Amino acid sequence: MNKRIIKKVAVLGSGVMGSRIAAHFAGIGVPVLLLDIVPNDAKESDNKALRNKIVNDALGAALKSNPSPVYTKDVAKKITTGNFDDNLKDIAACDWVIEVVVERLDIKQSLYERVEQHRKPGTLITSNTSGIPIHLLSEGRSADFKKHFCGTHFFNPPRYLRLLEIIPTPDTDPAIVDFLMDYGDRYLGKTTVLAKDTPAFIANRIGVWGMMAIFGLIDKMGMTIDEVDALTGPLIGRPKSATFRTADVVGIDTLVKVAKGVYDNCPQDEQRDVFNIPSWLTKVTENNWLGDKTGQGFFKKVKGPNGEKDIQTLDLKTLEYGPRQKPKFSSVDAAKPVEDLKQRLQMLTAAPDRAGEFLRHFHYGLFSYISHRIPEISDEVYRIDDAMMAGFGWEIGAFESWDTLGVERSVKKMQEAGYAVAPWVEEMIAAGHKTFYKVENGVRQSYDPATKTYKAIPGGGDFVVLRHHTQVWKNNACQVADLGDGVLGLQWQSKMNSIGGDVLAGITKAIELAEKDYKGLVIANEGPNFSAGANVGMIFMLAVEQEWDELDFAIRAFQNTMMRVRYSAIPVVVAPHGLALGGACEMSLHADKCCPAAETYTGLVELGVGVIPGGGGTKEFVLRASDEMHDDEPETITLKNRFLTIATAKVATSAFEGFGIGVYRKGLDEVVINQGRRIAQARQSVVDLYDAGYVQPVPRSDIRVLGRSALGSLYAGIHGMVQGKYATEHDATVARKLAYVMCGGDLSEQTLVTEQYLLDLEREAFLSLCGERKTLERIQGVLKTGKPVRN
Repeated sequence: MNKRIIKKVAVLGSGVMGSRIAAHFAGIGVPVLLLDIVPNDAKESDNKALRNKIVNDALGAALKSNPSPVYTKDVAKKITTGNFDDNLKDIAACDWVIEVVVERLDIKQSLYERVEQHRKPGTLITSNTSGIPIHLLSEGRSADFKKHFCGTHFFNPPRYLRLLEIIPTPDTDPAIVDFLMDYGDRYLGKTTVLAKDTPAFIANRIGVWGMMAIFGLIDKMGMTIDEVDALTGPLIGRPKSATFRTADVVGIDTLVKVAKGVYDNCPQDEQRDVFNIPSWLTKVTENNWLGDKTGQGFFKKVKGPNGEKDIQTLDLKTLEYGPRQKPKFSSVDAAKPVEDLKQRLQMLTAAPDRAGEFLRHFHYGLFSYISHRIPEISDEVYRIDDAMMAGFGWEIGAFESWDTLGVERSVKKMQEAGYAVAPWVEEMIAAGHKTFYKVENGVRQSYDPATKTYKAIPGGGDFVVLRHHTQVWKNNACQVADLGDGVLGLQWQSKMNSIGGDVLAGITKAIELAEKDYKGLVIANEGPNFSAGANVGMIFMLAVEQEWDELDFAIRAFQNTMMRVRYSAIPVVVAPHGLALGGACEMSLHADKCCPAAETYTGLVELGVGVIPGGGGTKEFVLRASDEMHDDEPETITLKNRFLTIATAKVATSAFEGFGIGVYRKGLDEVVINQGRRIAQARQSVVDLYDAGYVQPVPRSDIRVLGRSALGSLYAGIHGMVQGKYATEHDATVARKLAYVMCGGDLSEQTLVTEQYLLDLEREAFLSLCGERKTLERIQGVLKTGKPVRN
């Protein structure tokens, strides 16, 4: 087969999904033609702006939306807009046409008829439909059209939800399916899941069953909305939006539509009655309480007597809103402090209280349902798990949850409680197979019901999972594993993956082990975030108790560890994702190379808690400013830009923005679009650096600092910020300390200094700020609420 290259994409339909799919393609560098209908009142003689009003308004609204659909603002330049009447002919220059118009078969089919007049043979044509059988859409089209046609079901918002379901028809060329599976994974950063052409495909079939089953349990057990959302969110490895908040975000009408679609089109579904709409849900939709889009749903924002915003919850019995109630379950109080999700699930489902009963019933129903969906919606268990993790944000999949609770033990309890499992599960247990997943020689395998054996999950080498590799060392927080290819991998678990003494010891130990017997080290974490930074709780405790020597020791340890990352005898590559703030950003700054996932939010945020970056971050920004200075610019410009990035606690909202704020280095650090591939890419980077003849770097002693000449300018700028009410007095106190360090102190002229000189200044400033009452108030605010106090 000729190698297929996607040079340009056409997106037909600019609604919420279409405009955001276009933005995602533009975000990875692919030019996009975005088309929609001409307004009804527009004439042929009207100018382009009037005829393209619908598409331009939709794209403008998408680009202004929050969260942003683009990695950086200049991505919009890659999107060209037009309309179906004037510009459909332009799809002849596109390699892939994605249809995202209204969910009506007749409208889609009539558009395809027009598309066929202009598309060049061999062009991919796919539909983002979620409610129409894919095979019906291509009826009446040419053989070439049918061969290159299938469903590509993106989840909204496409930038953030990682699932892409690929749904072929009987006429789709298998080579096209293979191409889309690979392209979605490698270029779009998606978990691509091959789905069958069944109602709601995989993720919505299971996900909407889950929500409808919970609605049924509410009626049976007399639970409240607040109770259910407390039990079905992060506590069990699901998103913060849990159940009812998710429904409000997605749209309650959308949920009802999918549920009705499954009920009407799946007469053989053994749990079909679960998809029946409860009377209270019918009333909610009749009242047009559809969630965020109508301003109220299961929750409603109201203004309190003093104008403050308050969120009220719907009482499903009275259909009246009232204050939110914080549920109290003893099992939840006991399980919450447990960091390990699997251990937490085991505790919760074994609990004797109402929370335990609810979670047992929910999981038993879920396990029963997924067992009966094979082979109806998927032949493989791992595809169902992949779809739920990527599409609904589950931390572990449904079959993996079943493994966690013990398959054989659960089946006995399920049958006692009246839940049936599919015969293949009973056969699996009878044959002595006790789990759906197992790991052999670092390769993850899943049970295959068709052959009654375990098979390696495809693409395992590209998706390195640290916990599946042989452990070579561990302490209370960290694990070091052999990733193969002569590379070690370090990860840790703590609250928000914060970096404390155990983690610093783990980094040092991992480097020692790698220097002795390996090519290098990858530092990465699994779970939602890389790291929220240094352990501020420990800093607060030492500062409050005025243990200045211990605090000084702790900061030195952090600095020394970061310098060990920089000046080790082997390459150290950091692979961050999610939050990589403060101390985690400092670690990235000191690595030989960074392989951040595209969705990495990084920055030196210490000013927000009243201190300056104290783990080498300030020093590193001065060093980089020194290297960036050149003769034909005022010398303070580069330093000032670096100063402002720290002083305003600027955070990059994507890895691409990380280059813009000077955390990542162009030509060296490498963004990995698919988060699941970042550790494998980091491992390859270690091997490449080693094979290229890695030489241990030498600490720098040639860093140019500007002294008083720059200090005066920065102080004047800080004064102006206070006068303009952009900064508080304490902001100014912290900023002046930062300026002092970044200028190398009160030096009378430009001087070349060492890294250690700057580290000492940085540490002294950090320590002195920890003695400020207002800094301690800010740290305490973060510890209590997660947000710094503005004082």
